[in-house]
Amino acid sequence: MQTNIEYLKGIQAKSALVAAAIGASTPLSWLLFLVIFGKGPFENWMFIPLGFIPAGGAIGGFFFYLMGFVWFPSGKSKLAAIIFSTMLYFVGIWLSAVLAFSITGHWD
Repeated sequence: MQTNIEYLKGIQAKSALVAAAIGASTPLSWLLFLVIFGKGPFENWMFIPLGFIPAGGAIGGFFFYLMGFVWFPSGKSKLAAIIFSTMLYFVGIWLSAVLAFSITGHWD
């Protein structure tokens, strides 16, 4: 993939998609575990969190890839970028959960 945008020049599409898939599959597997082994029945409103929360994880995984492997590929700055992007990943999952449960009316 060739681009003229300076901060996107080192992106490899396959690696970026793998990072986004890993970022999305982590909260999705956790949510599916809760749905499958939960006490209550599955309801239609549960589809919204099952879509929004993994989407937030995918965006966080893509940002983690950009920070750790494209923008800061080595040195102490890479360590700081990985720590920062990990924290931002969890904040993104939390914000997408708040958004999803707020839309369904289950966030009080």
